[in-house]
Amino acid sequence: MIGPPASGKGTQARRLARQLGLRYLSTGALLREHVENGTAIGESARPILKQGGYLPDECMCEMVAEWLEHEQSGWILDGFPRSLAQSEFLDQWLAEHRQKLDAAILLEAPLDVLKGRIQDRVECPDCRWSGGTEELSAGKCPECGAASESREDDTMENFLSRHEAYVRSALPLAECYRQRSLLCTCDASGPRDEVTEKLLAALSALFGSVS
Repeated sequence: MIGPPASGKGTQARRLARQLGLRYLSTGALLREHVENGTAIGESARPILKQGGYLPDECMCEMVAEWLEHEQSGWILDGFPRSLAQSEFLDQWLAEHRQKLDAAILLEAPLDVLKGRIQDRVECPDCRWSGGTEELSAGKCPECGAASESREDDTMENFLSRHEAYVRSALPLAECYRQRSLLCTCDASGPRDEVTEKLLAALSALFGSVS
């Protein structure tokens, strides 16, 4: 799942995973778990995440490879790969495990829409659900009921920094997948249910019925 910050990658990836019976990985949530648990990856990530940056490719690849080793029956990756180098690593990992990538989904939304979403975004510290404040029930996560609030790194300054990094690295990645006929593009500026329906329709056009 490729897209700028606040484009709805986590929401849509979770929905697709649930609909299609796949496992879901949010690399951002996994990184924050490493930080909270004080692992080696977490300690190296802590200052980078605080400033709204992205980890070096080698750290991301190591973390994702560890997760993939236990999840080989089908999955959706949210936040990986973010660069051509990470894409090459994933291709190599899949080839070594006799697997292949079925599709790369690109979510697109105007910058003003993304800015509005980032100001409204909250995350559950327990199950790592993320979404808008309007989805909370008395401040509680709709998935597990834990108190949810804005992430510490969700400042407008950090968002703009991440968006700039996205444009610099992820857009060439999307073009690479387009040239390989793997890219599925979707307008993600509308309501969540509408975006999910568009994604399912696009995937059905590629693979036949997926619902």
